[in-house]
Amino acid sequence: MIYIGNHLSASKGFLAMGKQCVKLGGNTFAFFTRNPRGGKAKDIDENDVEKFLAFKEENGIGPLVAHAPYTMNLCAAKEDIRRFSKEMLLDDMKRMEYVPGNYYNFHPGSHVGQGADAAIPVIAEALNEALSLAKNTTVLLETMAGKGSEVGRDFEELRRIIDLVEDSKNLGVCFDTCHTWDGGYDIVGDFDHVLKEFDEIIGLDRLKAVHLNDSMNPRESHKDRHQKLGQGEIGEEALKYVVNHPLLQGKPFILETPNEDDGYVKEIALIKEWNKGQ
Repeated sequence: MIYIGNHLSASKGFLAMGKQCVKLGGNTFAFFTRNPRGGKAKDIDENDVEKFLAFKEENGIGPLVAHAPYTMNLCAAKEDIRRFSKEMLLDDMKRMEYVPGNYYNFHPGSHVGQGADAAIPVIAEALNEALSLAKNTTVLLETMAGKGSEVGRDFEELRRIIDLVEDSKNLGVCFDTCHTWDGGYDIVGDFDHVLKEFDEIIGLDRLKAVHLNDSMNPRESHKDRHQKLGQGEIGEEALKYVVNHPLLQGKPFILETPNEDDGYVKEIALIKEWNKGQ
């Protein structure tokens, strides 16, 4: 089996997100640690967390996949943005300890003209400090589509970051189907080979979560435009194959498709039907 859910609003607290997750038919969910565009995070309500953890256990909710704000760019060309991003990351690591045993996913960053060779050591340096605080949290680098100056446009760039992290036992990867397809990997024609390549370069033991999205664009477009399941260039059959792949069972699958709640209810039910019997 897999765990399946979508992004929920953290503004009302963990317990409200847990109840919304169950209402939509999910058994996991993702949430932004603060406004997706950055800013100060809402204070943690320890009473709410305690009630949520009990609810999570009672309802069989699987590992959560928190998401860093999009404005976090650890390798930005401007020093003030790098400093602000690092402060957010370190603060988020402390906050994640309130809900131990879960994942914290982030986009590696954009080098903004510096080049990946200059950016990758800066990302790793920030991770070295952050992971010293992540006692009960696994930090995930996300596979990226390669638009603009994004770092993480292929498995090799993610591997280069990992290699520079001193203690990487709590460092993994979130595999985004849209991003990976847009980045040039043939999810439709030979997903087995894509996973084999991932294993040879990064190691499948580091693949901890999946963002399950269709794509509006053809392979290797480097566009990063998500589409509803089965309505894009990846298509239903390929996504069904991903969902049922034996190497991905037991992992959280997070939908980032362009939907409202009713759309997520339908997609979650569809994925459960695909995954029936696994």
